[in-house]
Amino acid sequence: MEVLIGDPITTCLSPSVYDIICNLGFQLRENCDINSIVTQNGEVCWKTITDCVSYTESEQGLDYWGSVRLLGPVCEAVHSHFLSLTKGQFEIRYAPWFQWTSFPELFPEVFDALESLQSPAISLSLMKLTSCLERALGDVFLLIGKECPFLLRDLLASEELAQVFSQSVMNVLKVFVGSPCGLNLRNVLWHGFASPEEIPPKYCSMMILLTAGLGQLLKSYLQNTKLTLAHRSFITLTNLEDLIVFPDVTYEVLSVLEEVMTKSAFILKIMLPYWEVALVKFKSHRFADCAILLLTQLETGLRNVFATLNRCPKRLLTAESTALYTTFDEILAKHLNDGKINQLPLFLGEPAMEFLWDFLNHQEGPRIRDHLSHGEINLHEFSKETTNQLLAFSVVLLLRFVDEGLLSVFKVLSCEESIRVWALLPFPEELTREAVRLEDNSETNGCHSLITKMTDELYHHMPENHCVLKDLDHLPTETPTSDTPLALAPRKLQPCRCRRRVRRSIRLLSPVLSLILLLIALELVNIHAVCGKNAHEYQQYLKFVKSILQYTENLVAYTSYEKNKWNETINLTHTALLKIWTFSEKKQMLIHLAKKSTNKVLL
Repeated sequence: MEVLIGDPITTCLSPSVYDIICNLGFQLRENCDINSIVTQNGEVCWKTITDCVSYTESEQGLDYWGSVRLLGPVCEAVHSHFLSLTKGQFEIRYAPWFQWTSFPELFPEVFDALESLQSPAISLSLMKLTSCLERALGDVFLLIGKECPFLLRDLLASEELAQVFSQSVMNVLKVFVGSPCGLNLRNVLWHGFASPEEIPPKYCSMMILLTAGLGQLLKSYLQNTKLTLAHRSFITLTNLEDLIVFPDVTYEVLSVLEEVMTKSAFILKIMLPYWEVALVKFKSHRFADCAILLLTQLETGLRNVFATLNRCPKRLLTAESTALYTTFDEILAKHLNDGKINQLPLFLGEPAMEFLWDFLNHQEGPRIRDHLSHGEINLHEFSKETTNQLLAFSVVLLLRFVDEGLLSVFKVLSCEESIRVWALLPFPEELTREAVRLEDNSETNGCHSLITKMTDELYHHMPENHCVLKDLDHLPTETPTSDTPLALAPRKLQPCRCRRRVRRSIRLLSPVLSLILLLIALELVNIHAVCGKNAHEYQQYLKFVKSILQYTENLVAYTSYEKNKWNETINLTHTALLKIWTFSEKKQMLIHLAKKSTNKVLL
């Protein structure tokens, strides 16, 4: 993770791009009458909008900066207008004008996002809106043309669309989504450059109105020409089963991801809200939304690694209009533009690169980001399996950039959660009663008492979102399902007489092993916070750790299928717990020494 350590990144937008998106459209504070932009019936007054587009002196080129500046108050008025409407009013007034797109049901969702005032939701809506608009404009192009341009900027520059909508209207769209000289909203979002707070919501509102206005112009054109608009079929992703390399994402994996998101250097802090929304979307089965956010943020994170490894920090930012943006194509390439070897593939390794190439770039692969960004996939039918793979890969990538100490803790805590469900193993009721009766002896009770006391002490050192079993009364009682992570469950339960001993031991071994794992996890967390030990203290601590290791090795031997010495594990456990308690009383564990070291620094 050292590769990404540095000053916090506050923006991925170059100064001029940041200025045109975040500042320029707010310079004119004049009020714009909404009635001059759209009528009470929802009809767009295009002249008011097109009059705000500026041109260079030769009138052959657009003055993008001048246009954004003049369009700012128009966008503000449109945004205030939409916020003043109820959803019912919005649908009555505008819903008919979205039918020309292949995804009209998207626009009420975008309206909801505007109403929510949540920046990540608005950015996601704008991404989906631009891809939907691009697909719809391609359908219109094919009314006249034969082969639809692949890139949106080429589509907007086509004579075919100018013939349908007029050149002045197409120039408006170029200002918003068709050129790196303008706002370029589509690209800065889909390539992961813009953080949630950097996209003014009023531009999302304006794109809704422009889409409705295009629908009105198209209706007139179709009436005059007697042509019929046909929508191209969505693309169906095939052979995805060949690309499945990760198991399904479980709630345990999601829990790890939720925690690691805030600690992984791979995620830029300004982009964290996108990751949080991606998880919310996955849990609510909005798999396309989750995939869109993951893809853009994987590109952001990998671009950061790319720029760091290849020592070209400026490549992290959006390029100026005279240069190409650094996208997945450049990030995953074997060589840089100057012919030097790209260090990113060497750093990530072949398996990770194969995954990325298979999903994103390979011509015979699903090329998920391309198809999504160009509006070629039905979002409602986007497969859970595809999102599963992206999410699982994201977990692996994020853990790659987590501090090694924290990574060890994640692994230990995951192991502890598996052990904690040992008590859920199904046993016949008579065996359970027998096990409870057999537990009623002084040595077992002594173990329980030590576990409770030590767990109470460790409890205060635990992260807030990890629970521990404070005593045996908190053992879960429900029966495990097939999804229960019994990764560490005992092996080969054979005769009934043996199962009684196993059941008796499990009720003790489950909490004691959880205790040991929590102890080791907390020691790992504090290993770098201790100033140091003298030689004697070091030897005593090493002896203590080795005694724990010896206990676990003896436990493995005693509970092996060959020996089945389950009863003997109680005495073995009691002895080990006494050693741990005795050492803990000396306050020589790292969790104790770390506090002393911290106090010294504070003093």
